[in-house]
Amino acid sequence: MSRLAVPKTYKLYIGGKFPRSESGRVYEILDASGGFLANAAQASRKDARDAVVAARNAVSGWSNATGYNRGQVLYRIAELLEGRRAQFIDEIVASEGVSPSVAGSQVDEAIDRWIWYAGWADKYTQVAGNANAVSGPYFNISVPEATGVVAIIAPQDSSLIGFVSAVAPALVAGNTVVVVASQRLPLSAISLAEVLATSDVPGGVVNILTGSPAEIAPWLASHADVNALDLVGASDLDWISLQIAAAETLMRVLPPESGPDAALPSLARITAFTETKTVWHTKSLI
Repeated sequence: MSRLAVPKTYKLYIGGKFPRSESGRVYEILDASGGFLANAAQASRKDARDAVVAARNAVSGWSNATGYNRGQVLYRIAELLEGRRAQFIDEIVASEGVSPSVAGSQVDEAIDRWIWYAGWADKYTQVAGNANAVSGPYFNISVPEATGVVAIIAPQDSSLIGFVSAVAPALVAGNTVVVVASQRLPLSAISLAEVLATSDVPGGVVNILTGSPAEIAPWLASHADVNALDLVGASDLDWISLQIAAAETLMRVLPPESGPDAALPSLARITAFTETKTVWHTKSLI
């Protein structure tokens, strides 16, 4: 006898847990040919607010960890992703309709980007910071620090690389993130949430919402407890309105990027989510 299939319903990832959407809504994840793959939770305004609360509660512990420790945690993500490489390849093949070799290259690139950013965690302050020349008997030192909670609209045409490229640089400096995954290709982001939950990433450091970016983004852009907004994947949204909403709270905003590989790895993406603290100290006259 043929048995009845049990379709999986993927949940959100908030505060290190996997809650259902408070709205109770789900939507279908389809494969490249339009066939059914699974269900995903459709996040609401309340879910976005809960994610921001979780991210805010995690800022202190994550930003106060040493750069070396954050680098170890990010490298651990790469290790676990490597161990589940076959699963991610299968998901990308199903979602994007590409060949296994192309999907494998994407997974390898995602792993390499985690490692690349992990290496910067205890080094970016030396590059982005500086000892400033001043007129007087003082030391003047500028040091970059985390800006706080970063809301991200992930690239919508990429299932894994775009997501990793948007999230990883924000974590390097000690920020916590609330990220809206690709609505059409959310499977890799949801599976990555399972990797994060079993790695060393503290709960609340990364919070993943699935559903409609057009519905969720306005609430994140206008949220007074969000410090920065990355619109890398918002090119199809009314992103000008999102920038206007963010301006009400003086939120830092990064504009949309387009192309198959938006958010290329760079030091600039790390420092975009930092604030510069300048310290003055008198020199000894002895």
